[in-house]
Amino acid sequence: MSLHPVLSPDSSSHDAVLSAPAASPADSENLSPDELELLAKLEEQNRLLEADSKSMRSMSGSRRNSGSSLVSSSSASSNLSHLEEDTWILWGRIVNEWEEWRRKKDKLLKELIRKGIPHHFRAIVWQLLGNATDMPVKNQYSELLKMSSPCEKLIRRDIARTYPEHEFFKGQDSLGQEVLFNVMKAYSLVDREVGYCQGSAFIVGLLLMQMPEEEAFCVFVRLMQEYRLRELFKPSMAELGLCIYQFEYLLQEQLPELNVHFRSQSFHTSMYASSWFLTLFLTFLPLPVATRIFDIFMYEGLEIIFRVGLAILQYNQTDLIQLDMEGMSQHFQKVIPHQFDSCTDKLILRAYQVKYNPKRMKKLEKEYTTIKNKEMEEQIEIKRLRTENRLLKQRIETLEKGQVTRAQEAEENYVIKRELAVVRQQCNTASESLEKAQDTIKELQPGGCRLLKSIRLVSLISDSEQPLIDLN
Repeated sequence: MSLHPVLSPDSSSHDAVLSAPAASPADSENLSPDELELLAKLEEQNRLLEADSKSMRSMSGSRRNSGSSLVSSSSASSNLSHLEEDTWILWGRIVNEWEEWRRKKDKLLKELIRKGIPHHFRAIVWQLLGNATDMPVKNQYSELLKMSSPCEKLIRRDIARTYPEHEFFKGQDSLGQEVLFNVMKAYSLVDREVGYCQGSAFIVGLLLMQMPEEEAFCVFVRLMQEYRLRELFKPSMAELGLCIYQFEYLLQEQLPELNVHFRSQSFHTSMYASSWFLTLFLTFLPLPVATRIFDIFMYEGLEIIFRVGLAILQYNQTDLIQLDMEGMSQHFQKVIPHQFDSCTDKLILRAYQVKYNPKRMKKLEKEYTTIKNKEMEEQIEIKRLRTENRLLKQRIETLEKGQVTRAQEAEENYVIKRELAVVRQQCNTASESLEKAQDTIKELQPGGCRLLKSIRLVSLISDSEQPLIDLN
């Protein structure tokens, strides 16, 4: 395992030096005297960094550069360089003795990571934290690049919008865009259910700033598998719904006034927090700040996203309550992202002052699952009822058509019956006429018998519808 950084996302070289709040009292009680001494040295380093930064700003902003101030600045820089050297030695030891540190010095390692991983160690430490240093999928990477993916067109469209101002990704033919396309394409082939999802390119882009594309691919695969990101990026985005549900509970519990104001303005949590979870603040906060958060995410998972999100809202609660929806949207876009440009430590300190109960979060997850299962059952029932309704409509239409047919038949039968009645009346009239004729013939005797026979014969022939027979 070699240190192979590509580009630094940091705006200042000082970020390579550890800087963050001191360990909490609860954590400090569990550290040994040597570990506490190490943390104290890091705090001294932070103080010297701040003094050196203020001194440089004072010198550049004033024409009075006295000898004493120069000596002070030189002294601070000298002490700082010694502490930077100690930092390199420390992290070099951590990397070389990684398994031992994870087993025996896990609490101290957590504190060091919260203080920020030096840039030149991030590539290897992120791989170690993600257990991505020796993954079989790495051997498949070159073969995956030779294959075609149905997501290629979508990936090409989106990578141009990923870190567009960053030098590494600027330009259509830049190396950054090319390797970003490669990693996203390879993953879309490994995980066809997820394929490609907007937002994931920002995470891969950050990885590529630190390490070669094969290693970035392995770390991203591990993040998707083990850090809940795959569930976040699935087409259903069910995990995002869970995160929003949990975050809303924390907001309601810890910032009730702000929560009521958000609801009154129909300012839904998903409107501002969805990108926090999908891109881990990489599209919301300046890159150096988001990278520090990503350091912690690699060790502690999505918990840090909840903490930072609540810390940001706590810090801005007074201003947000006074704004309408449009004003809040502008505040989130233009004000909040730059509040912690030069004081990432302040944000992280606030984040760890947020109340966060893992057991309660697990309970909320069960509640959310129950709600979603009930909704799914209701949707299935609604679908069943809709199907039954559709079938009933079809049956009604069939019956209505049948009724029309029977009505037509009834009308035709009525006409036939009426015509039959007329024919019968005519037949009765004819019969009566025949009887009268017979009576008249009887009265005309003696020649009447022969005439009667003739009339009877004619009647018989008429009934059988045969041609008349000439009696003569």
